[in-house]
Amino acid sequence: MTMLTPRTPAKLAPPGRSRRERKAAELETRTRLVGERLAGISAAPGIRALQCVDASLGGLTRAEAALRLERHGANVVAQERAPRWYVQLAKAFCNPFIAVLVLLAAVMYGQDPADPGVVILSVMVGISGLLRFWQEYRSGRAADALKRLVTTTCAVRRRAGSGSVPTTVEVPMDQVVPGDVVKLAAGDLIPADLRILSAKDLMISQAALSGESLPVAKADTRARDLGQQATTDPVEADNLALMGTSVTSGTATGVVVATGSDSYFGSMAGSLVGERPQTNFDAGVRKVSFLLIRFMLVMVPVVFVINGLTKGDWDEALLFGVAVAVGLTPEMLPMVVSANLARGAVAMSRRKVVVKRLDAIQNLGAMDVLCTDKTGTLTEDRIALDRYLDVHGDEDGEVLEYGYLNAHFQTGLRNLMDQAVIDRVGEAEEVVVDTRFSMVDEIPFDFARRRMSVVLARNPLLGGSGPGEHVMITKGAVEEVLDLCTHMTDRGETVELTEQLRWHVTRIAEDNNRRGLRVLAVATRTVATPRDTYSVADEDGLTLVGFLAFLDPPKADAARALEGLADKGIAVKVVTGDNGLVAARVCADVGLDVGTVVLGPETDALDDTELRALAARTTVFAKANPVQKARIVRALQADGHTVGFLGDGINDAAALRDADVGISVDTAVDIARESADIILLEKDLTVLEQGVLQGRTTFGNTIKYIKMTASSNFGNVFSVLVASAFIPFQPMLAIMLLVQNLVYDIAQLATPWDRMDEEYLRRPRNWDAKGIGRFMVTIGPISSIFDIAMFLIMWHVFAADSVASQSLFQSGWFVEGLLSQTLVVHMIRTRKIPFIQSRASWPVMVTTVLAVLTGLWLPFSPLAPSLGFVALPASYFPWLIGVLLAYCTLTQLVKTWYIRRFGTWL
Repeated sequence: MTMLTPRTPAKLAPPGRSRRERKAAELETRTRLVGERLAGISAAPGIRALQCVDASLGGLTRAEAALRLERHGANVVAQERAPRWYVQLAKAFCNPFIAVLVLLAAVMYGQDPADPGVVILSVMVGISGLLRFWQEYRSGRAADALKRLVTTTCAVRRRAGSGSVPTTVEVPMDQVVPGDVVKLAAGDLIPADLRILSAKDLMISQAALSGESLPVAKADTRARDLGQQATTDPVEADNLALMGTSVTSGTATGVVVATGSDSYFGSMAGSLVGERPQTNFDAGVRKVSFLLIRFMLVMVPVVFVINGLTKGDWDEALLFGVAVAVGLTPEMLPMVVSANLARGAVAMSRRKVVVKRLDAIQNLGAMDVLCTDKTGTLTEDRIALDRYLDVHGDEDGEVLEYGYLNAHFQTGLRNLMDQAVIDRVGEAEEVVVDTRFSMVDEIPFDFARRRMSVVLARNPLLGGSGPGEHVMITKGAVEEVLDLCTHMTDRGETVELTEQLRWHVTRIAEDNNRRGLRVLAVATRTVATPRDTYSVADEDGLTLVGFLAFLDPPKADAARALEGLADKGIAVKVVTGDNGLVAARVCADVGLDVGTVVLGPETDALDDTELRALAARTTVFAKANPVQKARIVRALQADGHTVGFLGDGINDAAALRDADVGISVDTAVDIARESADIILLEKDLTVLEQGVLQGRTTFGNTIKYIKMTASSNFGNVFSVLVASAFIPFQPMLAIMLLVQNLVYDIAQLATPWDRMDEEYLRRPRNWDAKGIGRFMVTIGPISSIFDIAMFLIMWHVFAADSVASQSLFQSGWFVEGLLSQTLVVHMIRTRKIPFIQSRASWPVMVTTVLAVLTGLWLPFSPLAPSLGFVALPASYFPWLIGVLLAYCTLTQLVKTWYIRRFGTWL
């Protein structure tokens, strides 16, 4: 009864590691402990399993079931629960950019509670946070709506009391307890970890746990002492059915040996809740935030000191210093980022993609390695008959005909391979077959024989060689069928199956196995003395006809989709739980360069450095368990890659969570959907390719805003720094600086709707704080050259050279500064020649034109006196046009040099 005690290991990973490493170690330890316990149960006879859980074949009484439910808790696994709306709302404001703006607003409020800048910053912060919250909240609700179970109840034997007759009742899955005796049928979801007690033609799909595309046969092997090989992996045990898998055909009875977090599935789920690891987006935002803060910490004190020393008014100098800090900060950045991501999420939703976490859109664009499972992504997630071969490996219609007869006439539940044979032949053949043959008897499939036979009577009028002639058709595992064969059909003739020929046909089957196909043998026997019933003993003296080979066929568009991802700079690596031969075959069929297939257990012997090197040069990983999949993802990340993971099984959950962007599908198991950042409503790499382009567009427009605003603001502050040292008055009032930034930033709200050049979308894009800093100090001072030129023009041409005429000076620089900032939007948004080789989208064109008109209007508007403006003379505007044309020309020349020098622009 020790196995019934709920286990909650205190701390399964040693201290001194990162949280991520501790989680990985805990997952590995939990899974290993549960696996060892289940392997021990598998190794013992079924009656021993019943004794261990203190149960009987008659099932538990209702009172016992209630006590065990109270002791062990509901049969549910740990799940990632969405936070309450108010927690989600608070998290939407936890952003380094927002923190900078809040700090500036607090300083401004401390100086002057009536300062309009406080309201402006507060509105920007509010809109940004609310936009992010609403989009993620809405996406979370959409993801929750996808949750559905195949079934919510299961058939369990229960008794009213100790002396009562057991009856089969349907109970909710979360009320199944250890010791329950469960009855399984085709289509059932396995409710808990079961030790199988009896089975008939039982086939179970374990794809969600192991990634294996084909169903596997299960039976009570130990109870009948069939010599099952001992295994430490419960997924490979022939007499265990694990929670999360499902029955594809057959029936069985099993006893529950583990539920909830004590199950194999639960051991994985328990370590997957809590704080997520930092992604590429998180690291990039943090670096850019600190870059802007560093610039601010350097520039603002310098401006403050110079203004205080030259003007003598330290209070005004402090106010101007704060205005410079605001001017240097891209205060619309949180809002533009949120608007960009939200627009990307809406665009992706039209392509049947649900974005649960907005940050994942940028990570999708930055992704340069996609790790994916095989089943359903590269393949059609169905079993198809690929070939029907004679004993020499050549295609032979007679083999297909016999295989079809065997599948068509069996009376039991057809498995997926039987259905694949029938689908290959088509409906029209059924009418012909039913007129040529009639069913006499069948010898059903069982786990010991691994074959099944039908006995048919030929209609003597339609091809029979004698009255009432019977023919036995046997189909099954190659080794078992060959053992019963004494002859084989060789190009229409029956010849004795000698040892040499037996070796030859075995090699044909093995060659197809090595190609990743599952092979069944087909043999026949003409019965000399027909009778009404047949037994296993009659399966003897068979004639081998040939082989049927099956596979999960590649999707028709998989090769094109992979080629499209490669063109976008994304390397695809297949990380599957399926066997290496199948994985290699499928990957080769879709055009991947397979190379050497690495099996999951091989990675266990490698340290992190060795695994990094191996992961870099390997395309296909097979037989990988959940811990190994997650470790491969972390190794690729440690090598500097932004990694996406596409999976839908229980065994994918840990890797989905560790990846920079976890991608799943709406048909995935619950834990995979909960671990994912993005959910595809269609498991299609073509849809994913479109998502990548949307992610890069989103990121590109965000970087546009940062580089435009940061470089422009840096140039303005640099200009202020120069002017403060030589001009006896402030070159621009604090309120003017705030209005200039406000008009400019409002114009930038259209940035999320801008288009990106095709060249930009061809390769992954990442945050580059160092590159942004270099861009600021290279491009920003260009505007300062022309700001200083305007200073000289206003000073010498228009005699704005005294405190009395400072309003004219300030108005002239305000207009030039705003228009140059606005025009440079079109210079920076593309590496091409603006307006000629690349044009902005119409929303950007409209907002920039409005910003220019606003700048020209303000000095002449009714607001001018309150803002400190005066009307500009008509002779000012030719000078303005000349300065702006020279500015655009120099910027284009510097851009060309910058691209040649650094190989990048945005």
